[in-house]
Amino acid sequence: VGLGTGSTVRYTILELGKRMQNEGLEIKGVPTSLATESLALELGIPLIELPPDKKLDIIIDGADEFDLAFNLIKGGGGALLREKIVAQRAYKMIVVADQSKQVKTLGNFPLPIEVTPFAFECTMNEIKNILDCDVIIRKEDGNIFTTDNHNFIIDAHVGPKIENPKDVESRLLQIPGVVQVGLFVGMCDEVVLATKDGIEVLSK
Repeated sequence: VGLGTGSTVRYTILELGKRMQNEGLEIKGVPTSLATESLALELGIPLIELPPDKKLDIIIDGADEFDLAFNLIKGGGGALLREKIVAQRAYKMIVVADQSKQVKTLGNFPLPIEVTPFAFECTMNEIKNILDCDVIIRKEDGNIFTTDNHNFIIDAHVGPKIENPKDVESRLLQIPGVVQVGLFVGMCDEVVLATKDGIEVLSK
C-alpha cells in the first residue's frame, strides 16, 4: 500500500494502524515522505522499499484539488515527487478529500513545482514566462522550504484556468531545472469524498 502525505490522508493512515491492531489487518506500506514514514513506524505499520519489479496494489493519498476528470493538483505538503513516483507504481490510486477540493477547472490552488536549488531563480523566470502568472518560492519559518529530496518548491498562482493539465505539465517538464510538477493527470481512479451528508465514493 502506498501511503500518501498530508493532513487528510493522515486520518486514513491512523485508521489503518487501528485496524491492524484491532482486526488483524495485514499490509506493507511504502511511505511518500519522511513524515508519513515516521507516522507509520509509530503505528507499527511495516514498511518496504518501492519494489522495482512489481506494482503496488493501491496508493491512498490526498489532493489539494481534483477536477471532473479526476486530474489532481498535489504538493501542498511538499511531497509531490515521491507521491508521483509511488502513484505511478500502483495499480489503483484512491484520493481522500473533502468537498472544498472538488473544482471544475484546476488552478485556484497554487500549482506546486519542485525545482533544483541550483539556478532556481532562472527556473522561476522560465516558469513565469510559460504560465504568465505570479510565482513564489515556498518558505517555512522565514527560510526557503526544502523537500525530503533537498529541492525547492515554486508555487505558481495560475488561477482556475488549467483546462489542459497534461499540456501544462509537459511544457513545464521541458525546463531543465524543473524536477517534477504537482499535476497528476489520469492517475486517480477513485475519490472518497467527505461531504456534509456523509461519505461519498466517486469513481471514473
